[in-house]
Amino acid sequence: MILSQLPIYIIDAFTNELFKGNQAAVVPLEHWLPETLMQSIASENNLSETAFFVKNDKGVYEIRWFSPLTEIAFCGHATLASSYVIFNHLGEKERVTFFAKAVGEIEVHARENGRIEMSFPNRTPEKLSVIPDALQTGLSIAPLEFHQNQQAYFAVYANEDDVKNVVPDLEKLKTLGPLDVVVTAPSKAYDFASRYFWPANGGVEDPVTGSIHAGLAPFWAKRLGKSELVALQASKRTGVLYCRVTQERIFVSGTCVQYLQGSVTLNA
Repeated sequence: MILSQLPIYIIDAFTNELFKGNQAAVVPLEHWLPETLMQSIASENNLSETAFFVKNDKGVYEIRWFSPLTEIAFCGHATLASSYVIFNHLGEKERVTFFAKAVGEIEVHARENGRIEMSFPNRTPEKLSVIPDALQTGLSIAPLEFHQNQQAYFAVYANEDDVKNVVPDLEKLKTLGPLDVVVTAPSKAYDFASRYFWPANGGVEDPVTGSIHAGLAPFWAKRLGKSELVALQASKRTGVLYCRVTQERIFVSGTCVQYLQGSVTLNA
């Protein structure tokens, strides 16, 4: 039997503390694997996301993200984790460009403060006039209002305690797929807090969701009257995200900690 080895890294993203933030597996590739095999690797890893990337002849890293259940169109924390791997193991030093079909190019910079900053498209949500019944009844605490963007429904609360205490009815929220549900409110120690439920696409609750801050950051920037914000994702693992809002782009940055470096063994 001939075996092949793929490098794999597991990175805790949006944290400077091991076992916090959100775990992502990162698998650098020289060429694309069959989609079914990438999905099987992601399911075996059983983390929020596994990122695969291939560097093309223009020096751009084409990236794809898989949850244990399905391919994901846009994932922030696994992009942050991939950037960390490229900067620390693959020879790039200050700047890297990713490309994904759903979001186009994502420019990433290593900053002097130790954070990695990603440039996302502005995905400001719009207020819902018609609210799906599963959304209205799928959260144990009634929100003040609902909004929606390309990725998720936004349930807006008055305070951080409601965000931390709300219990989702996962079977109801699953029927809202492909959209997920983010709950959010102003924060006591940060500018805003959130939690993210995605039973239709990945699991019960995502520990830290970088992509949804392309919508959360401009929403709260307008509400709070400021363009630079610090966000808490109030899951059990928690994570901190630093956001900067412009008209066209949302800049989301954070730090990473490496948990594991190893290899995946496959039958060639």
